[in-house]
Amino acid sequence: MFKKHACYLSLYLLAVPLVATAQNELADHDAPLPLALTQLPVDCPGLKMRPNASALALVQAFYQQQNQAPVWSGDARLPALQAQLAQLADDGLDPQRYSLPKEEAVGGPLCTDIGISLRYLQALRELRYGRLQQSRFEPMWRAQPSQMDRNAELLAIAGSGLQDMAAAFDAARPGLEQYRSLREVYSLQRQQLLPHWPVVASGPLLRPGMQDARIPGLAQRLFGEGYLPFMPVLVGTDYTAELASAVKNFQLSHSLQADGVIGPGTLTELNISSQVRREQLRINLERFRWLAQDMEPDSLLVNVAAAQLTVFQDGVPVWQTRTQVGRAERQTPLLKSHVTRLTLNPTWTVPPTIMREDKLPEIRRDQAFLSRQDLRVLDRDGNPLAAEDIDWDNPGNILLRQDAGPRNPLGQMAVRFPNPFSVYLHDTPSQALFQKGPRAFSSGCVRVEHAMQLRDLLLSPAERLRTTELLATGRTHEFRLSVPVPILLSYWTVQADGHGRLLYAPDIYSRDPVLVTAMSNTL
Repeated sequence: MFKKHACYLSLYLLAVPLVATAQNELADHDAPLPLALTQLPVDCPGLKMRPNASALALVQAFYQQQNQAPVWSGDARLPALQAQLAQLADDGLDPQRYSLPKEEAVGGPLCTDIGISLRYLQALRELRYGRLQQSRFEPMWRAQPSQMDRNAELLAIAGSGLQDMAAAFDAARPGLEQYRSLREVYSLQRQQLLPHWPVVASGPLLRPGMQDARIPGLAQRLFGEGYLPFMPVLVGTDYTAELASAVKNFQLSHSLQADGVIGPGTLTELNISSQVRREQLRINLERFRWLAQDMEPDSLLVNVAAAQLTVFQDGVPVWQTRTQVGRAERQTPLLKSHVTRLTLNPTWTVPPTIMREDKLPEIRRDQAFLSRQDLRVLDRDGNPLAAEDIDWDNPGNILLRQDAGPRNPLGQMAVRFPNPFSVYLHDTPSQALFQKGPRAFSSGCVRVEHAMQLRDLLLSPAERLRTTELLATGRTHEFRLSVPVPILLSYWTVQADGHGRLLYAPDIYSRDPVLVTAMSNTL
């Protein structure tokens, strides 16, 4: 999953000084190519692509690497590049976006060479890092900014690519397993006719064994996508066990509760068109290009859309569990950080939003709510206050805190990592909700099923023993990890397993349509 290309790493190290000095060194203006690069709008007015400062520095360093000589005049390079650009369609990128300039249109062979190089470097950059800027569409907060010099990395790939174009594009293509598996499925699907399936009409909740006029349409829908192996000759109105089994398989592959009951959530997923489903593959390839930049071999990865946590060790997934994530109005943020400590037997200080929107209305209706919920009232310094002395219509700067115990919403453990959103992973007494799907129930934090198994994967045997002893005391303890573990909260709505089977997740935050529109813009 995290396979590195050693030859490109060596070239990257050689390329760093070239990129770093490209903007600072004076070009040899006796040579026509560097001179043209410094005044592209004047010398090459027909070039449609106008590089920004970073792209200009990259192309300058690229030609400096090639001794300031044109690179596309040979017989083999240009056809090889054109072949690789055409294959970008398998990556969900539009080859027309990288159309190469023609000599008669841009002002001569020198400008043509520069224009081709700009497209070559653009294609490598967007294949590796993404066609869109993640910060514009699905911003991710990072505890530590990336130290990678992207231009230097691209220059290392592009330089060697002149000798082996296919190897260069494959090196630029993310090695992330999620990316490669989904690309393989998309490359096959995009060449096939879109399947057709009918819309299943809305109506009351439909349970196995019931009768409903929508059953024939439901059977056609399930048959159209292969969940029903064959279409019965006669389809009545009975919701049969055979149909219910097909619905359960559909629900499983769409991250829904697999109970065979057709309610609003299942109906919504059934009625997403085949065209939208195919576009979903395309935009999630883009998300995986973003994800590849942040993944580390040893890490915790949360897919917020699917409400699922995966533990990776040496780049291999070793454990997976269900989670509960933030509701649409209180979304779990996307972030990258490091798990640094565990809070054992945690108390819970009610966050301001939850106190304002959830707790205060209940207290105003009945102050006994405080005792029923084991909530203590504190001032900002943590000193206890008497509830009867508080003006609950204007409570001022108070805190509500729940002590450790079986009713505490954080359960036995909270997993802490630096972030500005006050979110964390935690255990929960709300175990029944893990059976649901989708699982967007929280106020932004991530509730973890089997949280103690996660603890075991984060700690050494000696640390596990010590935390077990601390948990047994019933008192709150902060336990620091000897080795911090990277954690990544990301978002994607479809992936492919190793057998090419697709697993969808409901777009709980309605982000897919925005990406579809943006990816459809070829400019």
